Amino acid sequence: MTGTKEVQFQIAGMTCAACAARIEKGLYRMDGVEEANVNLALEKAKVTYNPDKIDKQQFTEKIESLGYEVINDKVEFTISGMTCAACAARIEKRLNKVEGVNHASVNFAVETALVNYNPEEVSVSDMEEAIKKLGYILTRKEEQSGKEVNHKEKEIQRQTRKFIFSAVLSLPLLWAMVSHFTFTSFIWVPDLFLNPWMQLALATPVQFIIGGQFYIGAYKALKNKSANMDVLVALGTSAAYFYSLYLSIGSIGSDGHIVSLYFETSAVLITLIVLGKLFEAKAKGRSSEAIKKLMGLQAKAATVVRDEVEMVIPVEEVVIDDIVFVKPGEKVPVDGEIIEGHSALDESMITGESVPVDKSAGDAVIGSTLNKNGFLKIKATKVGKETALAQIIKVVEEAQGSKAPIQRLADRMSGIFVPVVVGIALITFFIWYFLVVPGDFAEALEKLIAVLVIACPCALGLATPTSIMAGSGRAAEYGILFKGGEHLETTYRLDTIILDKTGTVTNGKPVLTDIILAEGQQEAEFLKLVGAAERKSEHPLAEAIVEGIGEKGMALGSSETFEAVPGFGIRAKVSGHDVLVGTRRLMEKENVDVTFYLKDVEGLEKQGKTAMLGAIDNKFAGIIAVADTVKETSREAIARLKSMGLDVIMITGDNKETAQTIANQVGIEHVIAEVLPEGKAEEVKKLQQAGKKTAMVGDGINDAPALAVADIGMAIGTGTDVAMEAADVTLIRGDLNSIADAIYMSKMTIRNIKQNLFWAFGYNTLGIPVAAFGFLAPWVAGAAMALSSVSVVLNALRLQRIKLKA
Repeated sequence: MTGTKEVQFQIAGMTCAACAARIEKGLYRMDGVEEANVNLALEKAKVTYNPDKIDKQQFTEKIESLGYEVINDKVEFTISGMTCAACAARIEKRLNKVEGVNHASVNFAVETALVNYNPEEVSVSDMEEAIKKLGYILTRKEEQSGKEVNHKEKEIQRQTRKFIFSAVLSLPLLWAMVSHFTFTSFIWVPDLFLNPWMQLALATPVQFIIGGQFYIGAYKALKNKSANMDVLVALGTSAAYFYSLYLSIGSIGSDGHIVSLYFETSAVLITLIVLGKLFEAKAKGRSSEAIKKLMGLQAKAATVVRDEVEMVIPVEEVVIDDIVFVKPGEKVPVDGEIIEGHSALDESMITGESVPVDKSAGDAVIGSTLNKNGFLKIKATKVGKETALAQIIKVVEEAQGSKAPIQRLADRMSGIFVPVVVGIALITFFIWYFLVVPGDFAEALEKLIAVLVIACPCALGLATPTSIMAGSGRAAEYGILFKGGEHLETTYRLDTIILDKTGTVTNGKPVLTDIILAEGQQEAEFLKLVGAAERKSEHPLAEAIVEGIGEKGMALGSSETFEAVPGFGIRAKVSGHDVLVGTRRLMEKENVDVTFYLKDVEGLEKQGKTAMLGAIDNKFAGIIAVADTVKETSREAIARLKSMGLDVIMITGDNKETAQTIANQVGIEHVIAEVLPEGKAEEVKKLQQAGKKTAMVGDGINDAPALAVADIGMAIGTGTDVAMEAADVTLIRGDLNSIADAIYMSKMTIRNIKQNLFWAFGYNTLGIPVAAFGFLAPWVAGAAMALSSVSVVLNALRLQRIKLKA
C-alpha cells in the first residue's frame, strides 16, 4: 500500500484468544490504521498504518491502555570520538531518529549512550551503522553484548516459579480433599489440614499472589468493556474462595471441622492453570524451532581488515565493502564476492545439495555457508538484514506471524465467547439452585465454577497460529518459504501447475552434450583446437563449450588471432591451424563441405540441441552440440505432481519443436510455446477464467508478471530477486520436488488446523453441557482446560516431524 508503513511489537500479558482479538480490534479502530494482526502464539502485533495520520508511539499507548505490555529492549554503548557536548547532542538526536528507537540518552561525561528500542524494528548493528556515518564509533558494552533477552525463556522461568510456589501450598489442600470421598476415606489426613483457618492460610497466597494476575487481567478487560479467560478464572476461583471464607467465618464457635469448604477448589484450579501455562509456554517455544535453527546457522564473528589491521569483530559490525578473511572450516560471515583464493563451499543450508561447490575469484558467496578447504578473501556486498539467510529468516518470521483466513472464524468466536459462557454459568447456577437441588447453594456454586473453568477459550486462540508456525517453520527447513499464512492455506487447493522451461524444468545453463567427429579425426586434438578458439568468445554457447572441454581435464591454449562472425560463428588461428566453428552458413561461406553430416545435425536439433560445425584448415573436422539440459529430478517431480491429480503445463518463449522435445523428456503433455514474457500472465488468466486454481513456477524477471497473477506464484530460489519478490512461495533449492512438497505441507498444515479447531470447538461444545449437568468437579474441569491448550499446541508440533522429499 502506497504511503503506508509497517511496525511490529512484542506483547506480554495475553492469556487467550479474546485478548488477541481485543488488542486487534482496539488497534484497528485507530484513525490511520490500515491493517492490524495480533498473533497469540507468537505474542506479536503487526500494524500497517499511514504515518501522516498516526504516530507509532500511539500504538504502544493503546496496547498499554488495554492492559498489556509492549516489550522493548535496552542496550548501553560506549562512544568513541566525542569532543564536546555538541557531539553528544548530535549523536542523541540521530539515535532518536532511527526507526525503532523509542528513546536514546547520551552522556558526554562518561561517554555512554543508553537506548530503549523495539527489537522487532531495529537491531544493535543498525544503530551502530547510523552513528558511524556521523563519524563516531558505538561499541556495545561487554556485559550487554550477549544474546538479546529471550522473553520466552523468561516466561517459562516465571511460570515455573509460580507453579512450584502454588503447588507446595495447594498439596495439603488436595490431600484434605481426598478424605471427602467415601472410597478414599481410608487415607490418613493430618488433622491440621482439615482446619478451616489452616486451609484459609494456605489458599490465600495462591488466590491473591499467584492468582493476582487473573484479577488484574479481568479488571483491565472489564474496564475496556471486554471479557477474556482471566474473567472466567477470576469469577470461578473467587466464588469458591469467598464462599469458603463465608463458611469459615460462620463456623466460629463450632468445635467440628467443616467438610464442605472449597478452598482446595480455588487453589488447585489456579495451580493447574499455571501448570497449563507452563506447558503451553514450553510447547510454544518449540514451535519456533525453525527460526532458532536458521539463526543458529549464522556466523557469530568475522575476521576483517581495516586500516591494514586484521581484527575479529562480531558479524553484526561488518559493513559493506569490508574485506573479510575466511579460513578453511569457517563459515562465510556475510554475502560477498571472492577477490582472492579458491575453495569448495558447502552450500547445503541454502541449496540442499550435499556436494560442495568450487568457488574462485569473481564468484559470489552466500553468508553462513561453510568454507571447506581453501583460504578466501571476500569483499562484503550484503550485510545484516540484507544477507540471503537474514531474508529467509524474515520471510519465515512474517509467515509465522501472519493470519490465515481460516483463523477468522476463531477470532469472531472468541470475541463473544466469554460473555456467553458467563451467561450459561449463571443460568446453570439458577437451574441447580432453584430446580435441581433447591436451596443448596454449595452444590449450585460448584456447577457454576465448573462451567466457568471448563470453557476457557485458550485452545481456540492457539489452534491456528501454532499450526501456521510449525508448518511454515518445517517447510523452511526444506527450503520452502511461504510468505504468509494465507498462501499456506491456499496452496493445497491448487489443481494446475504452470512451469516455465528455462531455469525451472531445465538447468538454465547450456552445457556440452555431444561430440561427433569426422572420419580420421582425433577427439583430443579437435577439442583442444576448438576450445582454444572459443576461449575469447563471450557467447554463452562458447562458454559452455570451453567449460565442457575443461571438465574433460584438457588444458587449453590461446589463439593467435580471433574474429567473431556475427550470426555465423568464429574464425581463429590456433597453433598454426585455421579453425572455424559455427553454423552451416559459415561452412558454406568458407567452402567447407558438410553435406555428409547434415543428418547428424538435424538429429541433434530435433533433440532440442544447438549443433555447431567445426573445420580445421578448411576441412570439416566434427560437430559439437550444446543444450540446456533437463534437471535430474524434473521427470520424477512432474510424475509426482501428476500422481497428486494435478495438471502440469509447460510455458516457454522457445520454439515449439525445442519446447516439445524438453516436454517429452520430462513427461509433460501440455505445452504452450513461443509466448512473449507479457503473454505468460495472459495465459495464466485464461486458465483461471476456465476455473483452474493455478500455480506459476518460474525463476526469471520475465516470469514476475505471471507469478503475480497466478493464485500462487512459486519462485525458484536459484533465480532472480525480482521473481522471488513477486512470488507467494519461494523454493530455495530449485528442485521441482519442492512444488509437491509445498502442496503436501500446505495440505498437512490445514488438516492440522482443522483438527485443532475441531477439538477446540468440540471440547467447549461437549465440556460446557457436561459441567452444567454436574458431571465434572471444578478441579477436574481446571485440569481438562489446561490439558486442552497443551494438546492443541502438541498436535501442531507434530508438523515438525513431517518428512519431505526435496
